[in-house]
Amino acid sequence: MARERERSRDRRGRDDRDSEFVDKLVHINRVAKVVKGGRRFGFAALVVVGDQKGRVGFGHGKAREVPEAIRKATESAKRTMLRVPLREGRTLHHDVSGRHGAGKVICRAAPAGTGIIAGGPMRAVFETLGVQDVVAKSFGSSNPYNMVRATFEALKKEDSPRGVAARRGLKVSALQARRADVDPEPAEA
Repeated sequence: MARERERSRDRRGRDDRDSEFVDKLVHINRVAKVVKGGRRFGFAALVVVGDQKGRVGFGHGKAREVPEAIRKATESAKRTMLRVPLREGRTLHHDVSGRHGAGKVICRAAPAGTGIIAGGPMRAVFETLGVQDVVAKSFGSSNPYNMVRATFEALKKEDSPRGVAARRGLKVSALQARRADVDPEPAEA
């Protein structure tokens, strides 16, 4: 009896964990295998999952039916989550670029009120990540798989002032003060 209660409590905990994530279907690909009786169709799904608080992941799943492919992709995405530091919980700390295959992306921090200015697959990543203001551009391949992977490569390069200060053995305030000293003064006309 106690075990059953513990199991149901554990299941509820898992459901609560799953409900905190938002998932977006980025792309579905239908493939056909020609066999003696005709064609057999299969589906491949690309899904992006995030908690809208700085964690995001993507996954790929293949199955005979679309819902099963989406379920597999979602499970895969939850296993490969990435934490990205955000400035004020709404934008990136600095500009980053990434590439995967022939796909290249540039992601730039933006002032409040800008919104998400990005193409389809990149937009899905930023929405699930919880970024509200970003300007992004993709070059080269428009393949959604390459675009998502290039976006993740860029997000892996994102670093916060706190992380930089910890690596250098400084305080964040000292790092910020040094930055103010280095900034060039406006040129006089």
